[in-house]
Amino acid sequence: MKLGLIAGHAGSRVDVQLDLIRRAEKLGYDSVWTSEAWGSDAVTTATWILAHTTRIKAGTAIMQMPARTPAMTAMTAMTLSQLSGNRFIVGLGASGPQVIEGWHGVAYGKPVTRFKEYIQIMRRIFAREAPLSFDGELYQLPYRGEGATGLGKPLKSILHCDARIPIYGANITPAGVRAAAEVADGFFPVWMDPEQFHVFEKPIAEGFAASGQSKTLRDFNIAPFVRVVIGDDLKASMRPLKDNLALYIGGMGARAKNFYNDYAKRLGFEEAAVKIQDLYLAGRKDEAAAAVPDELVDAVNLVGSPARIRERAQRWVEAGKRGHVGSMLFADANEQVVDLMAEIFL
Repeated sequence: MKLGLIAGHAGSRVDVQLDLIRRAEKLGYDSVWTSEAWGSDAVTTATWILAHTTRIKAGTAIMQMPARTPAMTAMTAMTLSQLSGNRFIVGLGASGPQVIEGWHGVAYGKPVTRFKEYIQIMRRIFAREAPLSFDGELYQLPYRGEGATGLGKPLKSILHCDARIPIYGANITPAGVRAAAEVADGFFPVWMDPEQFHVFEKPIAEGFAASGQSKTLRDFNIAPFVRVVIGDDLKASMRPLKDNLALYIGGMGARAKNFYNDYAKRLGFEEAAVKIQDLYLAGRKDEAAAAVPDELVDAVNLVGSPARIRERAQRWVEAGKRGHVGSMLFADANEQVVDLMAEIFL
């Protein structure tokens, strides 16, 4: 099992916890991941981390695809990969229509189509086999649409790609997971029950088949975000985890378009997902958090005393042995969490 840290995105001030990241690096953690919403960006913080470490990889979980062209993302990835000794990982996601159209001012479009075309373009840029031409539904290179001068020409990257740069996707819908299994090297479930791999099994198998390669779980890293809260008072330790789950299940998206709500239903919590969303959208956030079942919190997180966490962690160990989980990426971690997870899994 590989371990990673979620560094996340900044609030009103950028604060990269370099001491914690270096501690994780020394203990043998594999990666650290930055993100972006509508404030700090993911690339600058990843660059900062790579410049202040020597072994640990840095990735983006995620870069918002509609905010950058595929070529710009490929240029960024190749540059950071060379400068860091091939330690950069690309993590891509569609974000959501409220952010993409409200903040970036571009059409949300078709996220799965964008994801597949985006990665196909990036792979061609990395390969440098020929000047780049691409005729997709969302992307045409050279551009021929409205406002085009007609002067665009196929180009080949001046910069060489020294090593294969891994590309991950933030996907939880069946179509998204299928696309990730087809064209990417792994994906991030925002949370995951390690005993419910069946939720992803069919779309992963379909994606592998569509890839045209002899792809297996050995070639594809399932890297869920996992929150760890250490404390002897189980109820109190679960409280912040319920707040987080309520935010996603209840408030991340419109009522009719909330991917996380749909995902909670697929995990077997349909009645609770409906109730959480109703309460959250009515502004009753505390009640929405209280409506998150303890069973869901316990299924997708590690919570409780160190002894309880060691016991519950065996579910993840077994999932790792089956290839159902390749990496665990710990969000909101502190030194105690970093040390305990290293003790259990490394």
